[in-house]
Amino acid sequence: MKPAPPPDDEDRQLFRDAIGPVRPLERGGTTAPPRPRPPAEPLQFLRDEAAVRHELLDHPFDPAAIEVGEELVWLQAGQSPRLLRRLRRGQFSVSAEIDLHQMTVPVAREAIGQFIDACRRERALCVRIVHGKGLRSKADGPVLKKLTDQLLRRRADVLAFASARPAQGGTGAVIVLLRPL
Repeated sequence: MKPAPPPDDEDRQLFRDAIGPVRPLERGGTTAPPRPRPPAEPLQFLRDEAAVRHELLDHPFDPAAIEVGEELVWLQAGQSPRLLRRLRRGQFSVSAEIDLHQMTVPVAREAIGQFIDACRRERALCVRIVHGKGLRSKADGPVLKKLTDQLLRRRADVLAFASARPAQGGTGAVIVLLRPL
């Protein structure tokens, strides 16, 4: 193979015009390789963790934020305990809901009956009844909660019920499994 002829002046000028101005390298000098970067520190995470410790110590204790009241749990005779376990774990999808807040006992009694009947007709088999925790009830305790418990235990179309998980209302609501039509 024959070496390529050296570029002429016109080619050199064309090359310089194409690459633009350049700065010559220093002779004999070497540039040091970049220093390795220090390992990353999760500073925001550490700040957040420190803030949580301080917040836990600084914030006043709010007893209303803790679950209050007895948990309601009932399983119809002859039904599998596994059904109740699954219900308490929240493994059923709630398809309808009624809120009894501000209702009187007679109105709530009628509303629960009509709600369950309508749910069965609509084939809604897992429902939530929000009865409240009775925090404004006097010495009698949670009136609507007791009423809900009594009414559901008497109905043949109720297979099981249990107090809701905290995210669904806790002891202020009950999840009910209904017998299909």
